[in-house]
Amino acid sequence: MKLFKRVFLIALVILVVVAYFNYPKLNIISGYASKNMASTVFLTDRSPESVTLNDNDVPLIKLADVEVDASKKQATASVFGLMERKSICRDGLGCVLVNDKYDANTVIPKPHRTTLKNDLPFPYGNKGTKDTTFANIDYQRLDKAVEDAFANPESQKTRTVLVTYKNQIIAEKYIKGFHKDTPVLGWSMTKSILGTLFGILEYQGKIDLDEPAPVPAWQNDDRQDITLNHLLRMQSGLAWDEDYTSISDVTKMLFLDSDMTLAQASNEAVAPPTKVWNYSSGTSNLLSGILRKQFKTHHEYIDFPYVALIDKIGMHSMLIETDMEGNFVASSYGWATTRDWAKFGLLHLNKGIWKGEQLFDQKWIDYITLPTAHSDGDYGAHFWLNAGGKYPDVPKDMYSLNGYQGQRVFIIPSKNLVVVRTGLAEEPEFDINGFLRDVIKSIL
Repeated sequence: MKLFKRVFLIALVILVVVAYFNYPKLNIISGYASKNMASTVFLTDRSPESVTLNDNDVPLIKLADVEVDASKKQATASVFGLMERKSICRDGLGCVLVNDKYDANTVIPKPHRTTLKNDLPFPYGNKGTKDTTFANIDYQRLDKAVEDAFANPESQKTRTVLVTYKNQIIAEKYIKGFHKDTPVLGWSMTKSILGTLFGILEYQGKIDLDEPAPVPAWQNDDRQDITLNHLLRMQSGLAWDEDYTSISDVTKMLFLDSDMTLAQASNEAVAPPTKVWNYSSGTSNLLSGILRKQFKTHHEYIDFPYVALIDKIGMHSMLIETDMEGNFVASSYGWATTRDWAKFGLLHLNKGIWKGEQLFDQKWIDYITLPTAHSDGDYGAHFWLNAGGKYPDVPKDMYSLNGYQGQRVFIIPSKNLVVVRTGLAEEPEFDINGFLRDVIKSIL
C-alpha cells in the first residue's frame, strides 16, 4: 500500500510539473484545434468527425476537445477543460480565432466576387475538362505514378493529385470525401498568392520593390534600408522564430494576435538586409499589411486579390481568410479546390498571360525564380525553387508553392507541367522526388 501511494505521489508530481511547464501551450493547442475545425467544417462542408479523425489528429492538437455550433458557425476548443478558445466565421472572410479583444460589432467589409460566365472548359472556364489525348504521353505510366502517390494512405496521406500538361488536365485523383469541388487549405502556399499580388502592383506601376518598406517604426533605425524586395525574398535580417512546436513568434502570431501584420514589424534586426535568409510567416503578414496601405479604403484592399487575380482567372473557390482586424492572413490561410490551385500554377507557367491578358510582367517569373542568397538555391521570392538540385530527378527550373503537411503546386516550365498534390504528410513520408520523377517519365 505504501509503495502504491509513493508511486501515485511521484506520478502526481510529474503530472503537475508537466502541466505547469506546458500550460501556456494549451492556448496554442486549443487555438489551433478551434480554428482548424471551424474553417474546415464551414468552408469545405466536411463533418466535425472527419476533421477530428484526420486534420486535428496530430501530436498535442488531438488532446483538444472541440464543440461545433452549426447555427452560429463557430467552434470552441479546450484541453482538459482548460484554455477555451473560440473561432467564429464571417461571410466572405472565412473563420477567425478570436480573443478577449474581439468586438462582434466591428464591421469588416465583405469582398465583391465575380464569376466567369462562359462555356469554356478548364482552365479558362468551369464547364468540365477538354477531352484531349496527347500522343507523347504514356498514360499507363502516368496513372501508375498517380496511383503510387495514394498507395500507402496511412503514411503518405495524400488527398488529391492533379497533373496538367500544356494547360490540359491529363490525370486527376481524389480520396473518398474529396472531389473536384472540395476546397483545400494551402497553408503557406498562400504566400505565393500574396507575392503575385505585389507582382501585379509592380506591373501596374504602383510600387517599386527597391524602395524602403513603408513601416514608420523602421525609418530612424537600422531597419530603414529594408525594401519590399528584401521582404519578398525573406532576407530582411529581422529576427523571427518559425517554430511550430513551441511558443514562438509564428505560433503567437497565428493563435494569439488580433492584428497579424504587426508581429514581424516589431522585431529587431539581427543582420543587415541580404546577409541572412530566414523563412518567416511574419514577413508575409507584414507584407499583407503593407499591401493594405496601397489602398485608400479597407474595402479596396479586401477586393483587390479577387478583382486583380483570383476571380480574374476563375479561381472562384478561393478564399483568403482575414484576422480579427480584417487583414489577409497571407502566410497561411488560403483555401481553393485542387483545380483552382492548378489554375494559379498555369498562370505562372504561361508567364502571367491569361486569355490574352498580361496580369504581371513576364520578367516577374525571372524575378521570383532567381535564387535568394543564402537559401542554397531553395528559395526565390515567395516561391520555392529546385535551382539547388534538392530534387535530383526533377528539372532545376521547377519552382513551387509549398505548404504545411505537403500542400504543393509544382510548376515545371521545361516539361510544360503543373502538378498539384495535397495531403496531410510531407517528406520523408511522401517522396516528392520519386513522385515527380515518375510523372515526368510519362511524358515521352
